[in-house]
Amino acid sequence: MQTTVDTQSSFEVTDKGFYGHFGGAFIPEMLYPNVEELRQNYLNIIADPAFQAEFWQLLTDYVGRPTPLFLAKRLSAQVGATIYLKREDLCHTGAHKINNTIGQILVAQRLGKKRIVAETGAGQHGVATATVCALMGLECIIYMGSIDIERQKPNVDRMRMLGAEVRPAKSGSQTLKDATNEAMRHWINNPVDTHYIIGSVVGPHPYPDMVARFQSVISEEIRKQLLEKESRETPDYVVACVGGGSNAAGAFFHFLDEPQVRLIAAEAAGQGVNTGHSAATTALGKPGVLHGSRTILMQTEDGQVTEPYSISAGLDYPGIGPLHAHLFDSGRGDFYSVTDDDAVKAGFNLSKLEGIIPALETAHALAVLNELPLRKSDVVVVCLSGRGDKDLSTYTKYL
Repeated sequence: MQTTVDTQSSFEVTDKGFYGHFGGAFIPEMLYPNVEELRQNYLNIIADPAFQAEFWQLLTDYVGRPTPLFLAKRLSAQVGATIYLKREDLCHTGAHKINNTIGQILVAQRLGKKRIVAETGAGQHGVATATVCALMGLECIIYMGSIDIERQKPNVDRMRMLGAEVRPAKSGSQTLKDATNEAMRHWINNPVDTHYIIGSVVGPHPYPDMVARFQSVISEEIRKQLLEKESRETPDYVVACVGGGSNAAGAFFHFLDEPQVRLIAAEAAGQGVNTGHSAATTALGKPGVLHGSRTILMQTEDGQVTEPYSISAGLDYPGIGPLHAHLFDSGRGDFYSVTDDDAVKAGFNLSKLEGIIPALETAHALAVLNELPLRKSDVVVVCLSGRGDKDLSTYTKYL
């Protein structure tokens, strides 16, 4: 039976939930019982052999893991290096999000929860949550920004078809940040029977660590697959997009202690880093507290959160997860800002070169390939975090 590998390093979360200077659990008193119940139990639950057996059985038989590691020959020739695509877009529901929701619904069941609440931006986490709730027969409530409901209608329809109730978040920018706020309020008001499935490596401890552990199946598979294909377990680069950053955390996880592997994160620059319409957190942000953890976030001089913007609903978030903040702060990770236009171009490029239409989130990661100082001998793995079906209405505006 496979087991999730624990790494012991400066990049491992501390008992208090910190990665370097970032993380923790900065939460109102009313939320403390919910978070504390999870913190006290999640590691023992995950480590239980019966949990691991059920988790891996569902990943194999339901999600479709392991996902392929595809050698993109035409893209490799264009870029001038060996480019592999980790095909998370081939997971059931079309994105990596299902890895985490499978894990968290099993945790919720073991804690005796009967209702699931979640937030979603692009809708992929919402679909993945609605999917596992249908599978397990649990009530499901999804909060989604009103703007995102309009621009991601196919995913909204999928959630409703799966039996979830989709509730619009109408405050603020009416996007992912505001959906997260509403989901947290709901959880505070329903602490006994409800579990909040956070979709990324954000929020109060233990969420960033728990989500990273469930998504670490991505890098665990990459190591095994590269050994088969290249006779080496480690690539020269791992590239992933970062909003909150769960696909990146999963793709990076088993390489954190391999300094020869460069970890590349692509953030959404929107219309340009300095245009006022951007979500390039590391370029524009500074340390602060958002959604229960200390991280790097976009904010005004007096500490008010700045409204983010990206063509990609999944990257339209004003902060990053605390692990990623630590990777940036420590210099372990390299963060690039990618504009809407460059992301769309990269999405069309992959579609025409390899016959794979990527999600707009993933397209940001693909766009970074043009910025890296690649050599012909380099092996690069790009986490293809989601498929582009949900973004066709946006892509078609550029046809």
